[in-house]
Amino acid sequence: MTSASPAATKAAPYPAGLLANRTVVVGKLLPFAVFAAVLVPLALTRWSGSTAWPDALTVDLSGPLGRTSDWIIDNRDHHPLFLYFFGHVSNAVVLSVRAVYLLLLALGWAGVTAGAALIAWRVAGGRLAVTAAVAFAVCGGLGMWVPTMQTLALMVVAVTASVVLGALLGLAAGLSDRLYRMTRPLLDTMQVLPAFAYLLPVVLIFGIGVPAAVLATVVYAAPPMARLTALGLREADGGVMEAVSSLGATAKQRLLTARLPLARPRLLLGLNQTIMMALSMAVIASVIGAAGLGDRVYQALASVDVGAALAAGLPIVLLAVVLDRTTAAAGAGTSDTNGGDLRGGWRGWAVVVLGIGAVAVAGRLAGRLDWPAGGTVPIAEPVNRVVDWMTDHLYSGVPVVGGTADWAGHFTTWVLDPLRGGLQALPWWVLLLAVAALALLIGTWRTALTAVLALAAIGVLGVWKPSLDTLSQVLAAVAVTLVIGFAAGIAAARSARVEALLRPVLDVFQTLPQFVYLIPVVALFGVGRAPAVAAAVVYALPAVVRITTQGLRQVDPAALESARSLGATGVQQLRQVQLPLAGPALRLALNQGVVLVLAVVIIGGLVGGGALGYDVVYGLAQGDLATGLVAGAAIVCLGLMLDRVTQPAERVRRKGA
Repeated sequence: MTSASPAATKAAPYPAGLLANRTVVVGKLLPFAVFAAVLVPLALTRWSGSTAWPDALTVDLSGPLGRTSDWIIDNRDHHPLFLYFFGHVSNAVVLSVRAVYLLLLALGWAGVTAGAALIAWRVAGGRLAVTAAVAFAVCGGLGMWVPTMQTLALMVVAVTASVVLGALLGLAAGLSDRLYRMTRPLLDTMQVLPAFAYLLPVVLIFGIGVPAAVLATVVYAAPPMARLTALGLREADGGVMEAVSSLGATAKQRLLTARLPLARPRLLLGLNQTIMMALSMAVIASVIGAAGLGDRVYQALASVDVGAALAAGLPIVLLAVVLDRTTAAAGAGTSDTNGGDLRGGWRGWAVVVLGIGAVAVAGRLAGRLDWPAGGTVPIAEPVNRVVDWMTDHLYSGVPVVGGTADWAGHFTTWVLDPLRGGLQALPWWVLLLAVAALALLIGTWRTALTAVLALAAIGVLGVWKPSLDTLSQVLAAVAVTLVIGFAAGIAAARSARVEALLRPVLDVFQTLPQFVYLIPVVALFGVGRAPAVAAAVVYALPAVVRITTQGLRQVDPAALESARSLGATGVQQLRQVQLPLAGPALRLALNQGVVLVLAVVIIGGLVGGGALGYDVVYGLAQGDLATGLVAGAAIVCLGLMLDRVTQPAERVRRKGA
């Protein structure tokens, strides 16, 4: 065996793998170095000593946006575009919502409650039917029957439109590779945008009211249906499709007899996600004039009436739970053996229709269409008394632990204020470089360029400081969410008992609309930035805990067994095996946590969160659409930047970013 020559040894001083890694690192850092070499000297020579975004790089859009808004308002009643297109769309929405609302009122409280129970029985069996009946009865018992019907009518129209639009778009994308590649980046972007960002564009065109609320809900809720429809069609079993083709089936026959039946689980999951997002958005849309439960919550929060907010918030929670369980059961094909053949096929739906009709007719003959006035239990005043007691005894002065107001004050003083001050004190170009470096470490130069341009666009819009204020709240909330979420996820992954205890809590939390989280934090912490952060943490925790638990449980058992055979302790197995191998799942948890936190931090503008959320609310409330639209655009850019900076590398490569 001959030894390697000195020349060969000198020519290859590093192993091949190390050279490959060095090449990857250099390739990632080269665009960053070029960007820094251009930006740093320019910033130091032209804007030295300035930390805020330079005025020379700012574009004032208030004038053009104001003129555009004025033009739309002046021409809304007579311009052909509004008369023959937007006007017809608006009228169709109003008539549809009104028709559904009148139908619900005509069925009466007994007919609607029976309908909810019978549909749940047909889909999932008796247990869910009882849950649905009790949920609707509680809505009436809280004195919220009419607002619940208003929200339900808006939901029916919005979900129907979202499902139809999303299914058509998903069908086209599922059957066309080119259209799939075109729509995927759009759907990716739409899914990371906070709900508030959808309100202002539709308000600009349709004004304040039900049409704007419904259309904003459709735009927000349609992407999950489109994405899951396309995914289900594209994942159809190749062997089945080849067998159908070999039998001479046409393209239409293959779609109807093979692709769609095989994609049924994905389609029903898309329906479930669309319903939940539509409910969340329908509640938020109360800010732009949608009547119903959301409007009651919004008005109560505006006057810090926690009791009234809770009375309207509970029906929202109950609606969310019933709709989620019903659609989830339909997607899973849940059956009840005690139901017999009566529930199966068309017989089950015939029983549902006949049962609803019989109960509705009986209620009309008895003159009991409206919820009985004596059957309500007002809870606003007792809840407010409890809140007053908490204010007197728990807000401050509690021995040893301090009060909730003290916690909020300390968190604001020691975390939020320094973080906001530190971000606003950093030179703007340093933040751009930091974002570029973070994006390059986990993604590609295209990802980094998108993130940097999104952050720079915030400065160009002239809302640099408010955006950094919002960013400070997001970073603080994400840090708390990750600490609690990773700890809970690790505990659930290592203990089946802990996972069983957490599962129902996480199930309920994941079904609640974003708006609802503001009610308890206002009761506990008052108003301000800390309550907005607390609501964001609670909203984002379920996703982080679930993804962390799933990632740790999916670690290769052989690797764990090998570590045990070498005498590794439980902590060593976690630190040296499970966490490194679950790295992609943990990065996905970080990404989802950031996106979810941003959504609620923005809504926190309703309870004193300030910054961009306050600008959006102010623009909507005062009719200052220029301010609101600029803030909304900044929210879009901030969400896009945060998504790209925290995007898992595997996801980036899959997207081809």
